[in-house]
Amino acid sequence: MSEPSYTVRIVGDLADREAGFAVRREVFVGEQGVPEELEYDAFDEPGADAVHVLAVREDGRPLGTGRLLYGPTAADRTGGDPSVGSLGRLAVTGRARGLGVGVALVRAIEDVARARGLTAVDLHAQTRALGFYQRLGYEAYGPEYPEAGIPHRAMRRAL
Repeated sequence: MSEPSYTVRIVGDLADREAGFAVRREVFVGEQGVPEELEYDAFDEPGADAVHVLAVREDGRPLGTGRLLYGPTAADRTGGDPSVGSLGRLAVTGRARGLGVGVALVRAIEDVARARGLTAVDLHAQTRALGFYQRLGYEAYGPEYPEAGIPHRAMRRAL
């Protein structure tokens, strides 16, 4: 029996927001040991220059999430360039890995970035995920650095 189909949508209400947080808690806090106080930040609050996306199964179960920061909110992550957005907090539940959910989330975030007039998207990739992002057209730059105790590299893709 195959996995039920899923859709990706922009987070529009409190239930979607909480579903995305649950995915992040499962993946980052539970699986990867990121302290919960580091996982959630001011960019998760309503009114921040951020768009969150959510992948859900047809039965409503959340499978993955991610967010795009833009404008002044993204400046410290993109070298201050206002035409570049910052993709982050991309997480896919263990049961949904290998189904294309991560790719669908990245592409949805890129669509949001294009709609906002951005010309590129930056991200901070865990080094073990570099190949995933490279297959989607992202190029690593700069040295490896720790973020929440996990090795990362900066990456960018022109839109």
